[in-house]
Amino acid sequence: MNGAARDRRGFFREAFDKLLREMTTRAEARVAPRRYFRPPGAAPEIAFLASCSRCGDCIDVCPVHAIITAPPAAGLAAGTPIIDPGIQACVVCQEMPCARACETGALVPPADGWARVHMGVLELDPERCITFQGMSCGVCARACPVGERALALDGRGHPVLKPEGCVGCGVCVTACVTSPSSLRLSLPIAT
Repeated sequence: MNGAARDRRGFFREAFDKLLREMTTRAEARVAPRRYFRPPGAAPEIAFLASCSRCGDCIDVCPVHAIITAPPAAGLAAGTPIIDPGIQACVVCQEMPCARACETGALVPPADGWARVHMGVLELDPERCITFQGMSCGVCARACPVGERALALDGRGHPVLKPEGCVGCGVCVTACVTSPSSLRLSLPIAT
């Protein structure tokens, strides 16, 4: 095969991949206009909604009762397992009992464990954080179940977020002493 043919194939493959991603994004926007925090190991939203049987097995095995069901107003997501970090954050159970309890493939424990789980994206509001106002704290870093891979304190005692290690569980958000919390958890961008 000559170079021109390979370049054409690469171009078409890239264009097809881009089109497929766009179609998936648009389908998700129509089928599931509101997104929720899902338990660890959740499939992409459309696949999750298609495979989740709403059996509740993942809810039953969650040791801290962080997993609840989406309300009836959630449309197609109604009755599916969600996590509301404002009520009860996921505590990053080592064995992921929720994902292991799922028999439908809606939740699958990642082969490399928590290393690739990103349930949410953490943000810090330094104007609200008391360490930036000269007070000592560090509650968020001490509460983080992942530890310094996700959230550490710098030499001045300020929180340092490490997105590559953060799983987005929300424990630090609920542990924060400011009201509202200096830390905010948002849903990751759909891929």
